[in-house]
Amino acid sequence: MSVELIHALKQLEKEKGIDKEVLLEAIEAALISAYKKNFGSGQNVKVHIDRETGNVKVYSLKVVRSKVENPQTEISLEEAHKINSLLIEGDTAEIEVTPRTFGRIAAQTAKQVVVQRIREAERGIIYDEFVNKESDIVTGIVQRIERKNVIIDLGKAEAVLTPTEQVPGEVYNFGDRLKLYVLEVKKTSKGPQIMVSRTHPGLVKRLFELEVPEIHDGIVEIKSIAREAGSRTKIAVFSKDDNVDPVGACVGQKGTRVNAIVDELKGEKIDIIKWSINAEEYISSSLSPAKVIRVDLDEENKTAKVTVPDFQLSLAIGKVGQNARLAAKLTGWKIDIKNESELRATIEQQLLNFDHDYDPSKMDYYDEDDEYIEDDVNEEDYESDDAPDGADEEGDM
Repeated sequence: MSVELIHALKQLEKEKGIDKEVLLEAIEAALISAYKKNFGSGQNVKVHIDRETGNVKVYSLKVVRSKVENPQTEISLEEAHKINSLLIEGDTAEIEVTPRTFGRIAAQTAKQVVVQRIREAERGIIYDEFVNKESDIVTGIVQRIERKNVIIDLGKAEAVLTPTEQVPGEVYNFGDRLKLYVLEVKKTSKGPQIMVSRTHPGLVKRLFELEVPEIHDGIVEIKSIAREAGSRTKIAVFSKDDNVDPVGACVGQKGTRVNAIVDELKGEKIDIIKWSINAEEYISSSLSPAKVIRVDLDEENKTAKVTVPDFQLSLAIGKVGQNARLAAKLTGWKIDIKNESELRATIEQQLLNFDHDYDPSKMDYYDEDDEYIEDDVNEEDYESDDAPDGADEEGDM
């Protein structure tokens, strides 16, 4: 132990970001372990390393007693006063017991403990760095594949992309550079475990925040995202500034902004729609690219009946119902889609039912004061206002 040790620790502090004091405390703990193993495990000892010179001193800690019962842990008041005249009964006396050498075994033990402490300190730094990146994007390089898990090199640490978080059909090759969404960072005995995803909707949200300055600055807000990874994503955006078109801001000039995100997602389709507080407008927009003729809302059950042109029914529903499914997830409404012909048939049926239920003996009308009157009318008592009393149907007198 010398000045060179202090210089080496300072170098480690600069290179690895580990506090020199943490390393010195780790060495002191290691030397305590080594001393007890080689020079008496029954003693309470303290090791101190001079922070300037690197000199090491070992002290045996003994309690001051008027009557000593255990010489390993106690010292008489008379002996204690030879060390420090201010000590009284019950105090702890520090007696220097520094051996000339700890020996090879002691040095090896100290080295192992120090290395372990350095590793723990490094893991702590890595954990602190990545735990703040939860729900954020990181960039990594595909390192290897183990049991269908893709191991991603993040520089200081490795992340795990499990099969459930991989995009269906997406192929990962060694050396591929990917953007990933950090799901969770856990502390383990082998260091921090970082779980990442390529399927989480948060990945799309963070990509838009990186690519669109208006979103990053808070002018345009992402209200909702519905995603089926690898296939299609719907994103609803809203502008806090009337002069800024939220959809246009996200698309970018000639589609440059959204195309950059599509490229990162390996060709996944993205529908950008304008969010509206009006549920009818919002639901109508959510079914884009299909055009909507009519939206009927059931507020109580949060159900929407949507009518589209006959030739756009399949477009509104989408392949295996994907478009309708994503629109429902995006808006939070249950959506029932019908074509125009079905609506017309329903209306015609309702009219037929109305005619069938019509009873001429019942007449509902409004009087001249617009007050509703429901009355029974006897057909036998009905007489034309145009014919005089006693006139027959031919008009004879």
